[in-house]
Amino acid sequence: MSGGEQEPGSYYVGVDVGTGSVRAALVDQKGVLLAFAEQPITKWEPQFNHHEQSSEDIWAACCVVTKNLRETCWDKAGHFFDLPDFLSWKATGVTGRSLCSLVCKWTYSAEKGWDDSFWKMIGLEDFVADNYSKIGNQVLPPGASLGSGLTPEAARELGLPVGIAVAASLIDAHAGGLGVIGADVTGHGLICEGQPVTSRLAVICGTSSCHMGICKDPIFVPGVWGPYFSAMVPGFWLNEGGQSVTGKLIDHVVQGHAAFPEVQAKAAARCQSVYAYLNSHLDLIKKAQPVGFLTVDLHVWPDFHGNRSPLADLTLKGMVSGLTLSQDLDDLAILYLATVQAIAFGTRFIIETMEAAGHSISTLFLCGGLSKNPLFVQMHADITGMPVVLSQEAEAVLVGAAILGACASGDFASVQEAVTRMSKAGRVVFPRHEDKKYYDKKYRVFRKLVEHQKEYSAIMNGD
Repeated sequence: MSGGEQEPGSYYVGVDVGTGSVRAALVDQKGVLLAFAEQPITKWEPQFNHHEQSSEDIWAACCVVTKNLRETCWDKAGHFFDLPDFLSWKATGVTGRSLCSLVCKWTYSAEKGWDDSFWKMIGLEDFVADNYSKIGNQVLPPGASLGSGLTPEAARELGLPVGIAVAASLIDAHAGGLGVIGADVTGHGLICEGQPVTSRLAVICGTSSCHMGICKDPIFVPGVWGPYFSAMVPGFWLNEGGQSVTGKLIDHVVQGHAAFPEVQAKAAARCQSVYAYLNSHLDLIKKAQPVGFLTVDLHVWPDFHGNRSPLADLTLKGMVSGLTLSQDLDDLAILYLATVQAIAFGTRFIIETMEAAGHSISTLFLCGGLSKNPLFVQMHADITGMPVVLSQEAEAVLVGAAILGACASGDFASVQEAVTRMSKAGRVVFPRHEDKKYYDKKYRVFRKLVEHQKEYSAIMNGD
């Protein structure tokens, strides 16, 4: 950010190739010119009244002006922030960065700090100057108190007292993980009650899903981000699996179906959400069988936006096997169920990959918008074979953020102490072990789907 206020938005580069020079400008969405660069073009006059120019020279001039334009804008930047650190700076005026942001997003090492050679290798050696002042040379653990708290300006804008403590932040999913992973489960009959916290996997499931597992020693898991030291829970290494656009996928499948307007109208008539109505409709059509068995002939591979974990393959596409000509309400409900199951199978795939690398996981702790959907929760329990613990408070991400504030205020001596006092377990959902054989078969099909997709791709891209 530069010293002046700049609204976020898109910016455009205009390039003008004239007779004598190439000019370039950076222009915002309001048509305001923000930066300008110019480079002369060489002209030759081999004989009187004959003029020549070189297309290669013109292209080189274009390259020069755009580079100069970038440098002009680049030099104006005072700091480069990840969003959580930007918000902390706006609140306190402190340019210190959260260890969470830098370790997970900026290649910072909690043990070794910045790596000069990396920035030089990718052509951003400017970051090394002034002891990394533009990207952060004061790195703080999440929950550390920033400066003198809220500035007068921020306090006025937020409607809060001047000087109130502000904590070094966490990324949103990591705050959710902090809000649930340490919950007290005494009295719920869970195996994790007598196990270390490393036996727990926090799944933050909303528009996308993140799978947060911690360990005392670093574990490298193929296709899973990390390990990051102290990025979520102080003193523990974090591995972060993920599924792209899970909540968005469910919306996409449901809203794109021919029966969606009918479901929407019926749900509104009952003052229900579309998904509550679909869940009740599934209960209606399942008859005597478990609801999950409705998808015996319908299978979904959920990577409509590529696979983040554990395959780390952005080229993968979504797949559906078992479609018919039906477009009625039953068809929509069963396709919705198959999509939810596919996301849960993806979680099982991530867990198996993490366990193969050295993690030992026995219990899932879910939070986020999708955790409010009982079908989504039950399918995760049934398909993984693990109990699912929900937070006592529905908004566990906000609890995690508040834990940081409580630590920054000085009311607790450590993040761990604040977690112990403030993170509470709510409802526990146990798997239906009697359905294990069915879901094991479905999982085999699930894994076959991606194998087949890769085979199809190899055929189409072959000679």
